[in-house]
Parts: sequence; C-alpha cells; structure tokens
Amino acid sequence: MTETHSSHPPAAERHPARQAWAGGLMAFAAVTLLLTGVLDIFRGVMGIAEDDIFVSARQYVFRFDVTGWGWIHLALGAVAVIVGMGLFSGATWARVAGVVIAGLIIVGNFLSLPYYPVWSVVMIAFSAFVIWALCVVRPDRFAD
Repeated sequence: MTETHSSHPPAAERHPARQAWAGGLMAFAAVTLLLTGVLDIFRGVMGIAEDDIFVSARQYVFRFDVTGWGWIHLALGAVAVIVGMGLFSGATWARVAGVVIAGLIIVGNFLSLPYYPVWSVVMIAFSAFVIWALCVVRPDRFAD
C-alpha cells in the first residue's frame, strides 16, 4: 500500500494570479448584480407608485401598462439581489442564475426603452457587464 504523491503543487499555488483574477471578477459580478437589482427595485417601485414619472411613447410596438412594467422590474430586481448575494459564495448555481437573470433584465429593459430610455440603456450595460464577468473566467479550470 503505497501512497502516490503528485510532484505538481495544487492548482491555487500554481496560478495565484488566475485565482485572484477569477475572485475579482466574481466579486465584480456580485456587486454589479446587487446594484442592478437594487436599481431595478427602485424602478419597479416608481412604475407602480407613479405612472407619470415615466415618459410614455404611444407609437411603440410593445405596448404595456407602466404599472405592469413596475411589477416586472420589481420582481427582476428582487431575484437579482438574491442571486447577487449568492455569487459571493462562488456557487455554480449562482453563476448560472446570474447570467439568466442578467439576460432577463436586458430583455425587460429593452422592451421598456420608450418609457425611460436613458435608464434602460444604463441597466442594459450593467447587466451586460455581469454576463461578461460571469462567463469570461472559469475558476474551476486552473489545473493546467
């Protein structure tokens, strides 16, 4: 009964810069998704409370009630905050859910562009950064 020892150090010791890069991107994605979620919650509350806060576009292909959009953004924001907190643990489910919820936030903000265009573009950009950060580095692949 002999023990076999590998002459290679653990993956974290071989690539500390990659570990730091992956951890930094996960933290970036978590904070950005939390921020996106909180902003979406505020947007939802504004849409539910006051329809007059938003600019209304009459000739848009997607016609929805602004209060309905408020509920959609409130729900997306709440889920984004929960997933953003889960990203701090680095869990795979949180990474997958983060990409999905950021994608849904992009779609929701695209569809509500005529109601509040600048805010929608900012939220789309934040969500795109979240997707990029969650997809670009795979912390489980450091064993070169």
